[in-house]
Amino acid sequence: MDVSPERLVEQANERFQLQDYYGAIHLLEEVIATGRAFADAHHLLGLSYSLAGQTDKALEQLDRALALNPNYIEALIHRALVLNELGREEEASAVLRRARQVTSERRAGFHGHVAAKLANQHAALAQAYYEAGGLNEAIAQYEAALELGPAFHDLRYKLGRMLLEAGRALEAHEQFQIIVRERPSFLDAAAMLGLACYLAGDGLAARAVWEELRARRPEDPRVEAYLALLSRSDVMPVGAGAAEGGTAKPDRKKKKK
Repeated sequence: MDVSPERLVEQANERFQLQDYYGAIHLLEEVIATGRAFADAHHLLGLSYSLAGQTDKALEQLDRALALNPNYIEALIHRALVLNELGREEEASAVLRRARQVTSERRAGFHGHVAAKLANQHAALAQAYYEAGGLNEAIAQYEAALELGPAFHDLRYKLGRMLLEAGRALEAHEQFQIIVRERPSFLDAAAMLGLACYLAGDGLAARAVWEELRARRPEDPRVEAYLALLSRSDVMPVGAGAAEGGTAKPDRKKKKK
């Protein structure tokens, strides 16, 4: 049975607490290989690399965590520590200034670092609801998390996927569109944006998104599979008969008797 990325991160955390940094690295690299790693996985992998003495790899993973969540305070602090260890004091000081700026910001009435922790707690509760079969409750928790951390696009991505699972394609489309606009390098979100377009009945938009993604990531077999699915489907563009705000109905020709 396949182990979910979330469970692999939990196992990696357990190895990390036992100071088995190489064991944590092995598990986290599995998560990265799935293409579904989020900021917490990249951060823990960066920290594990740092404690294993592999500073270049540590910086790479911490940067990837911050690309997904620019206000990830722990990733900022650990990045500054690695830079200082490498003798790059000016860069480390700049990162620490950014960390202080984050902690002084207020979101939803809370200081930035408090809001970030609360957002992550909402996300953890969302995952618990999801694993217990409470899809709608999980969605509500992710929405609460994003109220506190609107730049936490790893959480927004999870919300979008759950909205798709709940059959709420237009709402999912909105979430993925935000990610693609704010983080153009988040290519998994672009793939899901195309899927949201497809499930909302807008085949032309789905094709445009996936063809652009194929040009940027030609080695991804999923994109070819999506385009093949689209070429076999009879989903119409939204403007060609779908009710506004709804899902287009397939244009199936009646068979002659």
